[in-house]
Amino acid sequence: MDTRVRHRRITVGNVDTFYREAGPQGAPVVLLPHGYPCSSYEFRNFMPRLADRWRLIAPDYPGAGYSGTPEPFEYSFDGYAEFLDNFVRKLGLDRFVLYLHDFGSPIGARLAIRAPERIVALIIQNGDIPYEDALGPKYAEIEKTWMLPAAEMHSTLAESIREETFKEEFLNAVGPDLSDRIPPDLWKLHWSLMTPQRQDIAIKLIAGLKENRAWFPQHREYLREHRPPSLIVWGPHDHYMPEKSARAYLRDLPDAELHLLDGGHWLLETHLDDVVALVRDFLGRVHPHGA
Repeated sequence: MDTRVRHRRITVGNVDTFYREAGPQGAPVVLLPHGYPCSSYEFRNFMPRLADRWRLIAPDYPGAGYSGTPEPFEYSFDGYAEFLDNFVRKLGLDRFVLYLHDFGSPIGARLAIRAPERIVALIIQNGDIPYEDALGPKYAEIEKTWMLPAAEMHSTLAESIREETFKEEFLNAVGPDLSDRIPPDLWKLHWSLMTPQRQDIAIKLIAGLKENRAWFPQHREYLREHRPPSLIVWGPHDHYMPEKSARAYLRDLPDAELHLLDGGHWLLETHLDDVVALVRDFLGRVHPHGA
């Protein structure tokens, strides 16, 4: 069985789209939207570990990773959900498990709401949660900028988009026993791909978290109404999304399987073996070959 990751390009609308794929064409699909300030690179080690039984697909969003940065394009959570919808349609993906991590959570959840029948199950790993009262302390720093005049808010957020801040995002609250497992390639690579246009996109996305707050009830309603089988795998050492963030999902997904690992936001770097074991077990039950 060939489990190697393949690197592909496809045109989706006006977007030159780069994506990673592993696993046989006819296998059940797992869709992997990435987080910020990352790209499909975050799944590079995860994908081959499941590709003997599943087809893993991880696109780079417009303005991220190795995809193009077209204009015009709506660089927002809604715009990225529209892009993901077009992407899965272009590839002919009509049923899949959805992995929700970081900004991939509000983007992926919007995709799920568009066509709930496509979603076999959710794997939620330190995703941006739809529960205002369970956010971590780092979110308070973002919320402070919402009170500023638009120009000042823009300049304040621009200050946070630099290589040192990218490093802080990837190390995010883990101690020295774990930080040495997180490769500097993560912030070095993604900073090297930053351009002035992409910096403006990042500012729009972070500023868009304010408008995204009004969308939380819709996200919760989807979880509560559809109750997709869900695996919650969480690193509680996360200044944005601590343990209480993971447990908040149980309000609307009381049957979800919750596993807390002794890690942080980027578990696929520090606890890959643990996550793979949990995901393989879960997928074997909810998304086996032939389902």
